Amino acid sequence: MAGKTAFLFPGQGAQSVGMAVELCDQFPAARERFAQASEQLGYDLLELCANGPAEQLDSTAHSQPAIYVASLAAMERLDAENPDVVDSCIVTAGLSLGEYTALTFAGALSFSEGLRVVAERGAAMQDASEATPSGMVSILGMALADIEAICKEAAQGEVLNVANHLCPGNIVVSGTTTACERAAELAENSGAMRVIPLAVAGAFHTSLMQSAVKRLEAALESVDLRPPRIPVISNVDAQPHDDPIEIRRLLGEQVVNAVCWEDSMRLMLSDYSVATCFEVGPGRVLRGLLKRIDRKMPCENVEA
Repeated sequence: MAGKTAFLFPGQGAQSVGMAVELCDQFPAARERFAQASEQLGYDLLELCANGPAEQLDSTAHSQPAIYVASLAAMERLDAENPDVVDSCIVTAGLSLGEYTALTFAGALSFSEGLRVVAERGAAMQDASEATPSGMVSILGMALADIEAICKEAAQGEVLNVANHLCPGNIVVSGTTTACERAAELAENSGAMRVIPLAVAGAFHTSLMQSAVKRLEAALESVDLRPPRIPVISNVDAQPHDDPIEIRRLLGEQVVNAVCWEDSMRLMLSDYSVATCFEVGPGRVLRGLLKRIDRKMPCENVEA
């Protein structure tokens, strides 16, 4: 039996044209995930992942279902190649969208109902993004207090706040386009190591996503959400929750609240005797973030 493991599932931005093609060629169970999803969504999701176009795959309405399905398809690879590792998972977490993948893996949601909620979430967030020109900026090499001060100065009456606490020295701010531009300039002038505008549709994890909340809450009420069989750490408060009512509430709040990823990882490392972490799904972002939090914790990739 493998040592105790934790699974981490990626969020939006992990997608890329060509993902999941090799995975589905090699593992029939992974291809079946995509076939089921395509039938439910009404379009060929694997074709979109394989051949794009990139602007269509990158749209929030498509990227969220694509990452959710690709991550669970990658889980089929791990289950086929090393089922002991899957059985040894004692805690899981996912970055923003990835929390739905984690909940599905933990048995709180069925695959099809999770996909239904994720598709509605993506569509609702896309619509909210199109209502107001907005975006997100990653600021590297600055302390949280300094970035919060920059947000206060740069907002000028517009929406701008810290959206992702990812790891030491990597914090994302989110808000209107003009406020983000002012924040980027202030950060550069204040000694930030790097300032990177993110390729996202809008200001996720701010009040500009409020119009998406009611649609998401309605979708969550329509599915059978059960207590997870292993702890799933919430993005909102960096704590695991058993009560489906509480999980629903937090998933609704997640869209307009900051993602506490660093705190989630610190809780996972301090409260669970995890020997190895696995990043399951497209990309390698979460592994890099974990190394900035605890450089000694092994983290393997199971790529889609």
